[in-house]
Amino acid sequence: MAYLCSKNFTLFIISIFCSIYLSSSSPFIVLHGIGMSCNDAGSTFYTSQLSLLSKSKGQCLEIGNGLSDSYNMPLENQVQTACEKVKGMNELKQGYNLVGLSQGNVVARGLIELCDGAPPVKNFISIGGPNAGVAFAPACTGHPWCGQAGAVSGVGIYSDYVQGHYAPSGYTKLPNNIAGYLKGCRFLPKINNEIPNATNPIYKQRFASLQTLVLIMFEDEQIVTPKESSWFGFYQDGSYSKILPPQQTNLYLKD
Repeated sequence: MAYLCSKNFTLFIISIFCSIYLSSSSPFIVLHGIGMSCNDAGSTFYTSQLSLLSKSKGQCLEIGNGLSDSYNMPLENQVQTACEKVKGMNELKQGYNLVGLSQGNVVARGLIELCDGAPPVKNFISIGGPNAGVAFAPACTGHPWCGQAGAVSGVGIYSDYVQGHYAPSGYTKLPNNIAGYLKGCRFLPKINNEIPNATNPIYKQRFASLQTLVLIMFEDEQIVTPKESSWFGFYQDGSYSKILPPQQTNLYLKD
């Protein structure tokens, strides 16, 4: 997550932020990535500089204890926690803007699509987000199944236990096991409306209601694989080599 402390990168995001929000006083919320917390140097620097230079009030929204819960709390629980927090923030009543960092993007999208009765999200900037999933789960530690969970074969990644104890499993999409992904992955297939015969038009409607959507991909991305996932591109089903641009994926073709 070194990009968070990069002055040039921060100024780049602020230029985008200001071009969208210059005429608006709407506050913003930042959702940090995996292995981070709102109190670490990167999140603090990024949020404070964004607020200072854009002249918009904003804050990093913490979920649980930050670092460990970013790994261990299921994404549906993270979204529920974030949902209750934003609904209790009076300063967001008239709407707010969202900035997602890495894994924070799937939580942000959960806020947009799943949070009933919440203040409206006006604009969303997605920075290095696993929006179409990751073909390799980020490394995890502290559990006996970690070595297998991140393997190419993904042994156990879609089991109830792993899905309930390892947040990245909620957006791990193994190209060689799409059936397992659609059946066992609890989070991403839901918010991406990928589950056959179980699509929800409300999710699409809420996501389409955004005034502005900005998707930022890193050319030298080391965590989100493939990097094109940040733009909703992904590997062709059954392949770990052929990457489909967003316009050729089922997500796009099936709208």
